[in-house]
Amino acid sequence: MNSFTTTDPEPAEQVDYKSIALLSAAHLCDDINQGVVPAMLPFFIAAYHLTYAAAAGLVLAQTLSSSVVQPLFGLLADRRSSPWLIPVGMSLAGLGVAVSGLAPTYSLIFVSIAVSGFGISAFHPEAARRVRYLSGSRQATTMSLFTVGGMVGFALGPLLITPTLMVLGTRGAVVLAIPVLIMALVVTSNLHRLVVIEPSVRLRVSGRAIVERDERWGDFMRLTTVVMLRSIAFFGLNTFLPLYWTANLGGTKAGGGMALTALATSVAIGTLIGGRLADRYGRKTVIAGSLGATVPLLLMFLNSRIFVAAIMLVPVGVAVSAANSVVVVMGQDYLPNRVGLAAGVTLGLSMTVGGMLTPVLGTVADHYGLSTAMFLVALVPSLAFAMSLTLHETAGETVRVEMAASALQSPSTTGGR
Repeated sequence: MNSFTTTDPEPAEQVDYKSIALLSAAHLCDDINQGVVPAMLPFFIAAYHLTYAAAAGLVLAQTLSSSVVQPLFGLLADRRSSPWLIPVGMSLAGLGVAVSGLAPTYSLIFVSIAVSGFGISAFHPEAARRVRYLSGSRQATTMSLFTVGGMVGFALGPLLITPTLMVLGTRGAVVLAIPVLIMALVVTSNLHRLVVIEPSVRLRVSGRAIVERDERWGDFMRLTTVVMLRSIAFFGLNTFLPLYWTANLGGTKAGGGMALTALATSVAIGTLIGGRLADRYGRKTVIAGSLGATVPLLLMFLNSRIFVAAIMLVPVGVAVSAANSVVVVMGQDYLPNRVGLAAGVTLGLSMTVGGMLTPVLGTVADHYGLSTAMFLVALVPSLAFAMSLTLHETAGETVRVEMAASALQSPSTTGGR
């Protein structure tokens, strides 16, 4: 357990649900711009006669710029409070995709999509920091609400952009600037609500640090490994489910699409359930429990006929996603002085590994069959489960965070300055 000076005030127990709702809505508007790019590819191919490789390069441009850079923005936010990154990042995310529809050349489209990813990368760490500070004692629950906001935005993206581009062509992408700019204005007008609580993990009196919180880098690296392995399983399942549905279960293409929808819905539900359970029973319990349950559930899915397999998608989706928000909160617990960096790694960089390794699973499917690739997808969570057992629990510890507002008002903690 970490130790602190006795003058630190206790963290607020009340949750600012209005601010959490605002950040969740902002996350929705931000992540719409991640969901639209794959749906825009057919229109770019038709309009600019792109190859499939060039079209895939646009997805890669946004994926890399929206994830690899996230830890850097996290470090920036940790070094200096940067709430402005929330509306600015969101605006760049929407404007980048909007401009891509007007760009006359592939190079400019590529740059525009990369700028969009850059904005997405700027948004997430600072927004996740604010969720933590406004969450009181319900950090996993509120982080799950924030996470689901992004999931809803990702799912809404294709539904919004496809009919728009069918009517207006690629220029119709400009409509994507509307929701993010409106939400950016709303967030900007409410920034004072988001910065009311600003923790100071190092309080100095006469140049001497009197509060310093321990960081658990070993646990954080093990947690990062768990997140990477989870992402391989999730991306593999999400990528190959429609193919497995038609080729191995004998279903229709439409049925494969419905299976994806059922999985996505179950993932959102599992994220919310996992957050509530983590606040009640502990972070490690939910992470290890969800991973331990994922393996047998996936194996049951792979050994079921189509009707039972359809039913199995619900518990599979819940199990594979229950730790989605919990790993972010636990990462921030391990690095309490660098919560932006922790969010950047667990929300962005680590998740990218799953997407980058999916082609490896595709190669396995080409050479040894889709069933073999899916079997590997089912086994990967067992490695994550074994690693999760080595983590140290953080829920229930006495975590005392010095608040800037309290520091300014309380002579006992500031030495009267």
